[in-house]
Amino acid sequence: MSAPLIPARPRKLIGSLAVMVVLFAWIWVFTSLYDRLPPNRLVHLVYFVALGMGWVLPVIPLISWMGKADKPLDVGQR
Repeated sequence: MSAPLIPARPRKLIGSLAVMVVLFAWIWVFTSLYDRLPPNRLVHLVYFVALGMGWVLPVIPLISWMGKADKPLDVGQR
């Protein structure tokens, strides 16, 4: 048995909400960790550049799931 398919519009809505949840959690966790960094501008620069780009990696599978095309309807053979 295969899992039921979710149509494109609800899948994109679910995915968009999930991306926002991931982003808010990512921002909350890593701004909370900011207080534990040493007071060095270079460390802060590396920290924020790495984490500013790092949120993309966990979101890539979600975005690819959102972009999948619906299966065409089987209209039978003629």
